[in-house]
Amino acid sequence: MAFTAKILLLGSGELGREFVISAKRLGAYVVACDSYAAAPAMQVADEAEVFSMLDGEALRAVIERHGPDYVVPEVEAIRTEVLAELEASGVNVVPSARATQMTMNRDAIRDLAAQDLSVRTSTYRYAESLDEVRAAAEVTGLPCVIKPVMSSSGKGQSTVRSADELEAAWDYACAGMRGDRARVIVEGFIDFDYEITLLTVRHKDGVTFCPPIGHRQERGDYRESWQPTPMSGTAIAQAQDMARKVVDNLGGYGLFGVEFFVKGEEVIFSELSPRPHDTGMVTLVSQNLNEFDLHARAILGLPVPDHIRARPAASAVILADRDSEAFGFSGLAEAMAEGADVRIFGKPVTRPYRRMGVALATAGDTDAAREAAAKAAETVSITYGD
Repeated sequence: MAFTAKILLLGSGELGREFVISAKRLGAYVVACDSYAAAPAMQVADEAEVFSMLDGEALRAVIERHGPDYVVPEVEAIRTEVLAELEASGVNVVPSARATQMTMNRDAIRDLAAQDLSVRTSTYRYAESLDEVRAAAEVTGLPCVIKPVMSSSGKGQSTVRSADELEAAWDYACAGMRGDRARVIVEGFIDFDYEITLLTVRHKDGVTFCPPIGHRQERGDYRESWQPTPMSGTAIAQAQDMARKVVDNLGGYGLFGVEFFVKGEEVIFSELSPRPHDTGMVTLVSQNLNEFDLHARAILGLPVPDHIRARPAASAVILADRDSEAFGFSGLAEAMAEGADVRIFGKPVTRPYRRMGVALATAGDTDAAREAAAKAAETVSITYGD
């Protein structure tokens, strides 16, 4: 069977699932990989591989066996040194092995932005022990934010408001770490007005920006997002300039999720992911080309529009509250009754606070869309059988 490209996807969660759908619509053949069977993206891919991507030899063997045109990381915990070695031998890593290495660890991307590119960030220090955490907090001041240099979906992140909370924050960060590095970043707390994600697409014809996405977090993880979020022209220009600097330095083609804090007219760089972003789930209903479509187009060298528009829309997550292998969903019809949409991710097990789906809504303005999405998400219930 003919196909346009063979893609090896490293990580098969809900973001990977939507990317597979977009890539297959463009004729790609996709092999989805993850550490557990029946992951969401595996359910829609052509083939699947189950292994730990922190196992360098297994990672190398799978890539060499499949001989993909593109290796597309979707998770942070990967033996990036193996990707670098394979890239040197001709394997096409998206957007590049260097970008994957730099963004897998918050320390590397933060140093690149703040020190090499002079991009505005919060005050920060690194720590590899509780004593170093205490010393770092003296520099950043309190309150401060402590999070692992490598994690995902806000795992291990907490805000510390007094010195007696530092030990618990260090323990929580260690418990939420991915990979094998016991290292955290301690950041000075920014009293921001709001946070945004600026989806930035680097493609063969240049750089394209999506309208900014506002989002709200709890426990360091996204709970709702909306697009477009109101921003002044000055603030948008600042964010775009900083995002362009960073993605041009990283190189390669694909979509980057660049996060910023905004305080009045001031924009402060926070983080970057070289792949579709969880807050960008809203683009499934807000944009004609969603973030996954744009990622696939950029990777495959297909045209990406110069300008992306978004209708007012919002997303709200559907969370599990316990560990279970026997569960179902109810309330879907009621959630959709007033025009909202619901996407169930297809994860085989639940865990406390695990995202199992998302509600999506459009409206005349983002406030109304947020209200509709939140109502729909609350209407969906996870039913447990054990």
